[in-house]
Amino acid sequence: MKALILGGAGFIGLHLARRLLADGHQVGIVDDFSRGRHDPELAALDVPVFSADLTDPAAFAALPPDADHVYLLAAVVGVRNVERDPERVVRVNTLAALNTLAWLAPHQKLFFASTSEAYAGGVTRGVVPVPTAEDVPLLVEDVTAPRFAYGISKMLGEAAVVHTARAKGFAAVVGRFHNVYGPRMGADHVIPELCLRAIRREDPFRVYGSDQFRAFCHVDDAVEAMVRLMASDRAVGRIVHIGNDSVETNIGELTELVLKIAGHDPALDRVPAPQGSVRRRCPDLALLRELTGFEPVVSLEDGVRRTFAWYQDHPV
Repeated sequence: MKALILGGAGFIGLHLARRLLADGHQVGIVDDFSRGRHDPELAALDVPVFSADLTDPAAFAALPPDADHVYLLAAVVGVRNVERDPERVVRVNTLAALNTLAWLAPHQKLFFASTSEAYAGGVTRGVVPVPTAEDVPLLVEDVTAPRFAYGISKMLGEAAVVHTARAKGFAAVVGRFHNVYGPRMGADHVIPELCLRAIRREDPFRVYGSDQFRAFCHVDDAVEAMVRLMASDRAVGRIVHIGNDSVETNIGELTELVLKIAGHDPALDRVPAPQGSVRRRCPDLALLRELTGFEPVVSLEDGVRRTFAWYQDHPV
């Protein structure tokens, strides 16, 4: 099987590439390299790599047309990016999706990476239950709130993928990621940010939103779910939650775990979470289990230890 990973030099993309190669598949990677070009881990894969700006329709002419599976992971993510440059978030995420859909051929199968942010407004409003299934209404609580720029771009992507796949006759699966973490994640997400500050021995140690809860999913489990969904005929045309619903973790407890792993015992400075942050998030994985038999296997402590070790060796 031939796979093409759009956004393959990024966080989840490179982990997915390793997994597909280990399974014996041919892999090509497409990226705009906005994260930087010097990447020994990417070079070590020894696969075809294509530099392309997916917001430009002409860029697709240089991409191989014979991939059986196409994974659209390319996107601008992170709260800081949304706050600093929302135009870029909306433009890149929207145009990359629409241009990919225009380029795809009927024989190909698409995985589109979406997010739990698509329904976050409903959780905040109290009209969406937690754990959350796929059939809840998507609600924009306040279109003027900066963080919704990202969620809205992914809502549009979900609709475009589902309806274009039906109209053009190709197979597609939408996966909504829930708090996926691990090595190579950058610095703008809670677990790597905590790890990096612990490595720097910050004291006092600031804790944002210690009363909030998340269900964290290690990237290896997320990749396993993606591979299973793309192998399932029953998943075609579905929107499916990807995450780990085995345990919900308080951000204060997560901080204590990171500090224990780091061997750091600072004074804690507890402050409110960033404005608009959802107090609780956990997926209902019943549909994912039904379609694929998936079960998460990486415990939070094991996953955080692996992540911390990587950031010790790769300071950002």
